[in-house]
Amino acid sequence: MLRYLPLLLVAAGAAGTATAAAVLSAGWWWAAGPLLALTGLGCRDLAQRRDAVLRGRPLTGRLRRGRGRAVVRERSGDVDVYAEGHEFLVPSLRPVEPPEEAPVVRVGGPDCRQPYDMALLNVSAMSFGALSPRAVLALNEGARLGRFAQDTGEGGLSEHHLRGGGDLIWEIGTGYFGCRTGDGGFDAREFADKAALPEVKCVCLKLSQGAAPGGGGVLPGVKVSAGVARERGVPVGGTVVSPPCHRVFSTPRELVLFLARLRELAGGKPVGFKLCVGSRRDVLAVCRAMLAEGVAPDFVVVDGAEGGTGAAPVESAGRLGMPLTEGLITVHNALVGSGLRDRVRIGASGRVATGPDIVRRLVQGADYTNAARAMMLALGCAEARRCHTGACPAGITTQDPLRARALHVGEGSLRVQRYQRATVRSAVRVMASMGVPDPAGLTPAHLVRRTGPATLRSYAELYAWLEPGELLAGPPASWARDWDAADPDAFGRPAPRGDAEVFGRGR
Repeated sequence: MLRYLPLLLVAAGAAGTATAAAVLSAGWWWAAGPLLALTGLGCRDLAQRRDAVLRGRPLTGRLRRGRGRAVVRERSGDVDVYAEGHEFLVPSLRPVEPPEEAPVVRVGGPDCRQPYDMALLNVSAMSFGALSPRAVLALNEGARLGRFAQDTGEGGLSEHHLRGGGDLIWEIGTGYFGCRTGDGGFDAREFADKAALPEVKCVCLKLSQGAAPGGGGVLPGVKVSAGVARERGVPVGGTVVSPPCHRVFSTPRELVLFLARLRELAGGKPVGFKLCVGSRRDVLAVCRAMLAEGVAPDFVVVDGAEGGTGAAPVESAGRLGMPLTEGLITVHNALVGSGLRDRVRIGASGRVATGPDIVRRLVQGADYTNAARAMMLALGCAEARRCHTGACPAGITTQDPLRARALHVGEGSLRVQRYQRATVRSAVRVMASMGVPDPAGLTPAHLVRRTGPATLRSYAELYAWLEPGELLAGPPASWARDWDAADPDAFGRPAPRGDAEVFGRGR
């Protein structure tokens, strides 16, 4: 209620001074007039639907909004195209007309009986608990309006995910929330029942996420409301720490077989896994397990170490795991070299906000992208950095019903839908300007990086790109040691080496 106190005080002052003006002296109107105007402005803030901060903080929210605009202006300077590391996409002197319909990606390998057409941009994993019920519902309704998918995050398949009617990617984490036994294990029957819901289009097994690889997610106790506790099967008000690893498998082979089991339990819907890549040898071990068992996931979602998450210690961001660029290239090359790329789609999760961002990730090996932070900004996120406290002024990352009221579901869903549509259209226009009618025509030569004051190199020159089945026919020297050491029955340690030997062409 403290958030409404300034408006209440102004309204009380307006009422008092207006009474004094009517009863005592007309001179009081000099004070009553401005206070009445402020009261009217505050009531307007409270009733409007477009700005979540003003709905949650009438009058005082205008101070935060002004500061946010100043920050935006401060960040909107010109890009230094001569800075080392600057990257740009290569336009064509023979561009093409962009297609009227945005392309989609068919997700589903030969073992999948219910393939799904994935949009180029979707809602990345954000759990109910981390997000408010209204935020989850607004994202889901936006996904329905825009015909793209929402990843549920590892917090379970809540009623708020289902009410909006949007397509869902149900994420299963190490806590197995939503399909959890009493002792914290995996409940196959509950999983099968929920995976059969028509809203669930894909299932994603989370191994790790950007900024928190090797550690389970954390939901502070202040955000564990009765609804969150019910969905997760945990005590109200207690901090929820997910286990660091899964209980149902411990080797690459067991992982692959568990994914196949999930697909069967889900009625043949697409099943995949999500990870922040740390070791190329481990990725190759999973590929060897796929080849040995003759089964493969339908998709892999790659997260980057630079990805932000409210469930991770700040000191781990960017210091554990590969950045998204290297992670994407590693997974793409491993699947291509193993002869598996044609049956496994790759999603890129993290640092996607604009059309060129999507195209850049497609060049690096992805088939589609997911965004979290940009979707929150579309909802009205004020970047107050209070996500972990439950005191979000925009009503997005809180379980307080009064604070959550700041977010209007209908307006928020429209903003999410419009943002996704505009961003995908931008990506399609960028590809058309490059002379590419659809993502299949993109190559590593389409992305260039400045490597020095007078040198430019394309991704085709910067990175080694394997040919289909090359690891099976005879791996190149830079991959041979990891390929030979990759064990389908054990996750191992990476071999010591330099970055140029791992990713580059040795130039």
